[in-house]
Amino acid sequence: MPVLSAAQIRAQFIDFFVAQRAHTPVPSSPVVPHHDPTLLFANAGMNQFKPLFLGQVEPGSPLAGLARAANTQKCIRAGGKHNDLDDVGKDTYHHTFFEMLGNWSFGDYFKAEAIDWAWELLTQVWGIDPERLHATYFEGDPSEGLQPDHEARELWRRHLPAERIHPGNKKDNFWEMGDTGPCGPCSEIHFDRSPAKDGGHLVNADAQDTVVEIWNLVFIQFNREPPGLLDLPAKHVDTGMGFERIVRVLQGKDSNYDTDVFSPLFAAIQTITGARAYTPGAHEEALKDPINVAYRVCADHVRSLTFAIADGAEPSNEGRGYVLRSILRRAARFGKQTLGMDTPWLSDVVPTLVEHMGETFPELAKAEPHIRAVINDEEQSFGRTIEQGIKLFEQAASESRTPNLESRIPATAAFQLHDTYGFPIDLTRQMAEERGLTVDEDGFQKLMDEARERSRAGGTADELAPLLLPTSAVDTLEKLSVKPTDDAAKFGPKLARATIRAIWNGEDFDQNTRLKDTKTTAGRVALILDKTNCYAEMGGQLADHAILRTDQGDEFHIEQVKGVGGYICHIGRVTKGELSVGEPGELRRDEQRRSAIAANHTATHLLNLALRAHLGGDTDQKGSLVAPDRLRFDFNAPKPLTPEQAVGVEADVRAQIDADHAVDAKPAPLETARTVAGLRAVFGETYPDPVRVVAIGPTVDELLANPADENWRRFSVEFCGGTHLARTGEAKAFALTAEESVSKGIRRLTALTGEPAERAIAEGERLTAAVGALTGADESTLPTLVPHLTAEVDAAEIPLSTKHTLRAHLAEHQKRAKAASKQAAQAGAKHAAEEAKHLGAEATGDVVIGVIHAGADRGALLAAADTIKANAPDRGILLISPDEDAGKLTIVAKVPEPLIARGLKAGDWVRATAAACSGKGGGKPDSAQGGGTDLTKLEEALAAARTHSTETLG
Repeated sequence: MPVLSAAQIRAQFIDFFVAQRAHTPVPSSPVVPHHDPTLLFANAGMNQFKPLFLGQVEPGSPLAGLARAANTQKCIRAGGKHNDLDDVGKDTYHHTFFEMLGNWSFGDYFKAEAIDWAWELLTQVWGIDPERLHATYFEGDPSEGLQPDHEARELWRRHLPAERIHPGNKKDNFWEMGDTGPCGPCSEIHFDRSPAKDGGHLVNADAQDTVVEIWNLVFIQFNREPPGLLDLPAKHVDTGMGFERIVRVLQGKDSNYDTDVFSPLFAAIQTITGARAYTPGAHEEALKDPINVAYRVCADHVRSLTFAIADGAEPSNEGRGYVLRSILRRAARFGKQTLGMDTPWLSDVVPTLVEHMGETFPELAKAEPHIRAVINDEEQSFGRTIEQGIKLFEQAASESRTPNLESRIPATAAFQLHDTYGFPIDLTRQMAEERGLTVDEDGFQKLMDEARERSRAGGTADELAPLLLPTSAVDTLEKLSVKPTDDAAKFGPKLARATIRAIWNGEDFDQNTRLKDTKTTAGRVALILDKTNCYAEMGGQLADHAILRTDQGDEFHIEQVKGVGGYICHIGRVTKGELSVGEPGELRRDEQRRSAIAANHTATHLLNLALRAHLGGDTDQKGSLVAPDRLRFDFNAPKPLTPEQAVGVEADVRAQIDADHAVDAKPAPLETARTVAGLRAVFGETYPDPVRVVAIGPTVDELLANPADENWRRFSVEFCGGTHLARTGEAKAFALTAEESVSKGIRRLTALTGEPAERAIAEGERLTAAVGALTGADESTLPTLVPHLTAEVDAAEIPLSTKHTLRAHLAEHQKRAKAASKQAAQAGAKHAAEEAKHLGAEATGDVVIGVIHAGADRGALLAAADTIKANAPDRGILLISPDEDAGKLTIVAKVPEPLIARGLKAGDWVRATAAACSGKGGGKPDSAQGGGTDLTKLEEALAAARTHSTETLG
């Protein structure tokens, strides 16, 4: 059998499922999931199908009604929970960017078909030696009451001997979307590369160079809820095949990097850099050779950068942008140190990648100029400091080997590499590993935390970052005798007098500035004032907004406030006139924003108290965000809140608001304040002395007078430097709207106060009434109403307690809807059978072509065809059923052997018919299925069916 190219392998996979097994081809979703905040990047083929698994598909969505799908999905695993960045270049199979071939069934076929088709594609279409294949199945988990997947094991026994079917534990063979939601056992297919075909003992042993996992078949049949695992009303299949791995297997290579997925990129790198050619192979010499490592890293990283930028991401200092910046700088360092490149060059590899992958992913060609410009600019920027950074690293590496010192890069050097020369910590770690060294990462993280605290830089938008004062600028202010800002009025009135002491444009200090000044960042500057009544962003609380009106009538709108080294930066835009150092004016704070933030901050304290009451005293705050529109609270917990806990926590906070407690805040001696019973402070936080104490209910003086009084545990008492309400009643309302997992053991709650909370509560009441109306609804309407309301409830921003209740009610209505659907399907099948009898009785000639007007599903239509076949066994049968509600046409065909011999094949017949109504289909010569999406083309489809049969049979 001739060796297939990567492009041919991809095409054959899609053809196998789309053309031959009636799967809908679905384009890859963007690798940048802009609408999924839970992901840095798309890291699996199933990401875009989450709404189908969760039952959240909106009517009219492209996913609505989807029963089968197949595609190749762009994926990146770098940063976050799934991170392969550090391993790229070291072995034969790790990548940051990869493709995932997949086929899905959403309530259609299940284990038997998935396993049989996988075996057929691998052994019959691609000709893989069956003796080199192994399969796994889930062995069960008694601790969770999970039974072994004997069904999958027995299905595999039709293809494999027992010794090549292996049990696997929950880690390897049970898939879960998250702490809650759809889940189920999975079955992996492994390829044994050992010469004697005796590598079975290495299955699931992480021995990718000998036994390669090539395909994972996931059988989604459960839904994990706080009470436990429940059976899903519909069972799904989600498979994923690593494209680079299957190409390696089919091309008989020892490494993913030896295939034609990478060889064109290697050729381009060699041409651009003049380096010697890449040496293929998986032996130790080839793997560890520095030139080979550089080829692998640079080719892989260009792939990730190209696809991510094409889909809307760009290198930056935040989130996924920071990951991209790290990827690019790793590649640039290899280019300089190993391949000898002194000028930007990575963007020159992009055209080769576009040439070889642009047909499959046309977005690459459209974005190529932009991709090249972004990569070139970023590499050029890093190029200004990379040489000095490498020198600093070499010095630190040399000193780390001196006597009496640990063999590791010190934290101060790692921090300077990051802060001054732009070396991400993972790049420093990689360089250290190449020298047999480690990095003091704990110390580095401590220095980073201290720097964030000093600069208040956490969470700053990229466009504002240049306006934060660097250390050198703070030194300049001190030399200019500019005193630190007096912010004592930040808890005072909304109006304050202030004088401009300095103007920072991101590069230096100006005496004056105008909006049109080209030196400003996006028209912004930072003012250093002698005094301020604005709260600077700190401790998770967002900053105030304000307007400075000078006595000369100039105006400056303040969009961000940050503290740096005792100086408060008021970042914003000149909106009228011009500003000069020395100008006095009036600072007017945005009190509406201040009040909304204060309400959410006070509610954050009440939420902290309520969580401890319902989860236990060891519940600690792990982070927070206090914004004008919502609050976010992170805390340690091993599992999600139960519905009862969510109701209790929400009720406690509302009770505290309804009680209209006074909120007292004042400084207190640190040592005395620490002894107050029930006091809450953030673990690891360093507090000043005196420390500001915020008490809700009792006064601070009452607490300090008798700090050991156990009664204080009933109230919220915290160390806090933020802004708060005068009384809890000013918060008006409270709604706990979302809970999610941040990381292992850390949960996140989102909540609202004030008018947003009132709107959420009102929306919850509306949906409660709508769900309640289902009780008396006509049974025939339930199959449409229940999924619609379920999706609406899941998407709505309503109280979490209400959402839990509504989901429970909807689950009961879903049972009624399922029964109604079954009854409707039975009625439809009966009606279809009646119509089929008339069609068969009236038919003449070799074929029966007709319309079943019952809106029959595929099963009913096949049964109708069998009814005709029973009375006319020698005729070819093609039936079409339009479904107005689903907006589709269903097509089936059956052809007897005599007509097949004359050239009429069911798969071709359905394919020609479906094409006439904007659809697809196919199948075997004797039986095939398909569908169309344009109901207006019913007559055209019938005509196409007649034409095809007439031309074929003569």
